[in-house]
Amino acid sequence: MKQYIRNFSAKAEEALRNLPDEEIAKALNILQAAYERDGRIYVFGNGGSMAIATHWVADFNKTVFDSNLDKHHRRFQAIRLPSTESEITAWANDIGFDMIFAGPLQNYLQDSDAIIAISSSGNSSNVIKAVELAKARHVPVIGVSGFDAGNKLNQLADAKIYVPAETGNYFLVEGIHGVILHMMIKYFKDYFNHLADHSA
Repeated sequence: MKQYIRNFSAKAEEALRNLPDEEIAKALNILQAAYERDGRIYVFGNGGSMAIATHWVADFNKTVFDSNLDKHHRRFQAIRLPSTESEITAWANDIGFDMIFAGPLQNYLQDSDAIIAISSSGNSSNVIKAVELAKARHVPVIGVSGFDAGNKLNQLADAKIYVPAETGNYFLVEGIHGVILHMMIKYFKDYFNHLADHSA
């Protein structure tokens, strides 16, 4: 049992040592630009990736500025798509499951916005359809994917946050995705705390 734990930990450590630093930096720049344009950040994914998207939106909207709420009048605006379970079932039942992200996104998307698409395989058709919509409107896409580097999301994304792993190892890929996205929250929290401290 201990060896099993060590083997799993070793794979996670290797993935963390080999994070795509330049691509994560690109993603941070995309988010910073959306903030400066007063744009919104739309985040989506299926299954575990939807859970990660939901968690990230909650933390990002609340945590980045919670130390200095009175010093920052402009805030990030992160929104998980679809924003309600009713929308998911309505789009899936009435139009088709491949439109559960692209449908709502088409209602909201503006030039000032940014997209975070999360898919372990990078090939989920509903995720790709929404990404293609964003690309057609020249809205930057942060792609968070895994398994095969040739996946569609990794090919389309402007910032390619890819975690290599054997196909089907969702345990590793989703775990590392969570770490990367939490790091992005911590980066902006530290950045805006620094600005607040030096503007006093």
